[in-house]
Amino acid sequence: MNTFSELALELIEFEKATQLNDNEVALGSQLSVERVHDLKSSASSNPTDEEVALLRRFMQAYPG
Repeated sequence: MNTFSELALELIEFEKATQLNDNEVALGSQLSVERVHDLKSSASSNPTDEEVALLRRFMQAYPG
């Protein structure tokens, strides 16, 4: 069973590929760093539709 959300796995891969950290992703996506970390590390943390949209928009727009 997959304990991580699809978004969490996308974030982890994105950070690896771009060498960004949670602070930089939080700044770019306009979420708190605590929330970005929580979304990546907790299987029980469900992102809102708005959080998903903000993170995906940032990842798609990132020039790296």
